[in-house]
Amino acid sequence: MKYRCVIFDCDGTLVDTLEDIAGAMNASLAAHGFPAAPIEKYRDMTGWGVFKLASLALPEDVRTEETIRTVSLYTVHLMEEQIEYRSRPYPGISALLAELKAKKFSLGVLSNKSDAALRLLIDKLFGPTTFDAVYGLRPHVPPKPDPTALWEMTMALDRIPSDTVFVGDSEIDMETARGAGCYPLGVSWGFRPRSVLEEAGAASIIDTPEEIWEIIGRK
Repeated sequence: MKYRCVIFDCDGTLVDTLEDIAGAMNASLAAHGFPAAPIEKYRDMTGWGVFKLASLALPEDVRTEETIRTVSLYTVHLMEEQIEYRSRPYPGISALLAELKAKKFSLGVLSNKSDAALRLLIDKLFGPTTFDAVYGLRPHVPPKPDPTALWEMTMALDRIPSDTVFVGDSEIDMETARGAGCYPLGVSWGFRPRSVLEEAGAASIIDTPEEIWEIIGRK
């Protein structure tokens, strides 16, 4: 079959993490004397990584490089020390992953979350053996939408971009997939509206995890 590898974004794609992202950032904002942002506002602010998230969540008049860095680092600390999660896989995701694994697809997760926080979350919700590769944001590797990390993952999985589907819920993910030469598959259940995915060049958009089989064709 044409596709042999499926790589997923995490937040808004595999897992509904909105409450935990907002909770960690708002706790960091409060700890440094700044007002919290409404949870729903985080739908449009996530995806670029914690530094951009902090910049968007902070009041405009205090967005200095030092303040953004301080709030960001404390947010990462809270995420990496998190013991209890409100985050849960979206309906149908766990069953889809089991089917993909049974059919010998290579599976990965690529996120702009910190690498440690991502691995803790994925292990907690899916176990340590579901995915063949899990990459969060790492030193000296540019974040999505730069395609470098996606290329690295396909090579680590002994795959090539043309046999890889990259699944995500944001314009960042679609740009990453297109830049890497992977199939850009959008999901409608995540943080961004369908129109954003369409404008970002999604080749297809699915409304349920099961619909991925219409793309990869090995059901």
